Amino acid sequence: MERTLAGLIERHVRQRPEAIAFRGEHEDLSWASYEERANRLARHLLGRGLEAGERVAVLLPDGIGVHIAYLACEKAGLIVVGIGPRAGAEEFLHLMEKSGACALLAPPRHRELELRELCETLAGRQHPLRVVVPVEQALESGDPIWEEITADSSLPAMRALGADETFLLNSTSGTTGLPKCVAHHQARWFAFHEPAVRNGDLSRADIFCSALPSPFGFGLWTAHFTPTILGATCIVPEDFDAAKILATIERERVTILAAVSTQFILMLEHPDFDSFDLSSLRILFTGGEAVPYTRAASFEERTGAKVLQFYGSNEAGALSGTSIHDTQEKRLRTAGRPLPEMQVRLFDAEGNDTTSDRKGQPGCKGPQCSHGYWRDPAANAQLFRKDGWMLTGDIASIDEDGYLSVVGRTADLIIRGGKNISGPAVEAACLTLSSIRLAAAVAIPDPIFGERVCLYVELHQGASLDLPELTTHLARQGTTKECWPEVLITNHPLPISSGGKVAKNELRRDAAARAGDT
Repeated sequence: MERTLAGLIERHVRQRPEAIAFRGEHEDLSWASYEERANRLARHLLGRGLEAGERVAVLLPDGIGVHIAYLACEKAGLIVVGIGPRAGAEEFLHLMEKSGACALLAPPRHRELELRELCETLAGRQHPLRVVVPVEQALESGDPIWEEITADSSLPAMRALGADETFLLNSTSGTTGLPKCVAHHQARWFAFHEPAVRNGDLSRADIFCSALPSPFGFGLWTAHFTPTILGATCIVPEDFDAAKILATIERERVTILAAVSTQFILMLEHPDFDSFDLSSLRILFTGGEAVPYTRAASFEERTGAKVLQFYGSNEAGALSGTSIHDTQEKRLRTAGRPLPEMQVRLFDAEGNDTTSDRKGQPGCKGPQCSHGYWRDPAANAQLFRKDGWMLTGDIASIDEDGYLSVVGRTADLIIRGGKNISGPAVEAACLTLSSIRLAAAVAIPDPIFGERVCLYVELHQGASLDLPELTTHLARQGTTKECWPEVLITNHPLPISSGGKVAKNELRRDAAARAGDT
């Protein structure tokens, strides 16, 4: 089998050129059109003087266009910097500088971001862009910008990336604040594909719908890779709306849905949920955060589908997964058995192997592991042990039947709706407000999103602060919206641990108690 998407798509074009690869909100994209549009964009990028291995930032809304852009970069031998469609200006600028991107594909305006202003800001920070391609989201035929930039077909021959070469950088949140860039190679997603097919009994006959942001791991395998490897059709909504996804499942007879827990809970709570015909749905792949048992069981009961998940990370891939052959208790109360393709061990805080004790921090080796963090030795030193095991930052246990469960995490993260939010990043952004003396961001439990951002603050003497004032300040300075606190608690003084730091465990207990009172 071909081990790159470019090679696979060429085969699909030879065998089934008019079959549908992607179904967007405004048009369908056949395999032949997918390749043709990607070829045109790839040749345009090469004609602009970009060299092999240079980074091209792709800031496009979800939909057909982002997949065309990713394939075009692969064919041109360029590395995608996948920037999430919800990224704010601060995150965008950080990722551009961190990745060293010298080219940008983006619409003239993306949400609140003006392309011209972003380029001017980068130039002012000594990071000028050599190539800027203003494209509309679908890269559609008939769009005058698209037609103009891809009109010349006599451009250089393409030089596609190999399966083990870095093809994409995406962001991941960590305890150090601003996102790091994870370096992906295609071989890892081909390796991920195999247990996905096995656990879900997936085939070309399935109709996929991925409700996830395209640049991140969950979105990559459920939209960009597995459907294409199978030759199946994937429906790619431009944004998440519960009613729209439910209507899509009914209209398109979707069999495989990919959504984080928050999304399927919002679907369950839609007042018209039971009026939709969801009988075609076989599987909901979920994850990215804790899967609530009662909600998942309700989804299974009301749809007839089975809820499956993989446990892993953007960096590591999948370490374990549930299967359609597991009992409901195992499917919904555990993260499944470790995958045979991956080596998985457990370690204690001192680094001792505690696999035989069945509890510890998971570490892994295997074909799904990424290359680590892009040009970040300090971060890689924390990600990898000296003996090569990649660590996840979680605490897990493995039961007598070999099923893994996540029981805690070592990292200072808040997981809101499947999105990892760095507590220190929230604190750093909020501490730019002069009225705040100390700040501590923790998770507060939430029945819909799993967790929300709760900020405890100690103010300077005589100062006052409310949540609207804080969010207005964060919006003004370009802080990504996901990092905005949703609960603000003023505490004088903040509790301090024996080590001299804010006692976050005490605050987490307080936040949990407050959530229980509501």
